[in-house]
Amino acid sequence: MDVILKQDVDRLGSKNDIVNVKNGYARNYLIPQGFAVAATDSARKVVAETIRQQSHKALKALEDAKALGEKMSGLSVKIGAKAGESGKIFGSVNNIQVAEALAAAGHTVERKNIDLGSEVIRDLGSYTAKVKLHKEVTVEVTFEVVAE
Repeated sequence: MDVILKQDVDRLGSKNDIVNVKNGYARNYLIPQGFAVAATDSARKVVAETIRQQSHKALKALEDAKALGEKMSGLSVKIGAKAGESGKIFGSVNNIQVAEALAAAGHTVERKNIDLGSEVIRDLGSYTAKVKLHKEVTVEVTFEVVAE
């Protein structure tokens, strides 16, 4: 079944994308939650017109994301954490702390756009995070976890 996404859905698509999903997924989850609508002919025309009108804004947003990506590409931030003598920190470092460190460095990024990978950060040291600035622009930022 073809559906038109009303907002970004992880691992599926971005807003206004037309995607093909299984009938049950569309009828039982995407449509009732308000994430998508059925891709009828009239809905496709409405989306095409919306995309045409927003193409200029989207191009400017892409240029801004690329410019921010160039500024952030060589960025390295430090995150302070309480640690024991062996170098293990109490708790773990998450994307909220990385977002706060980036904000302190002058780059505001939403925490949901920061991917630390599958590893849990519980030791002092240097790590990398992928920051998604736009659906086409992703930057790797290094951060160092230091003892407070």
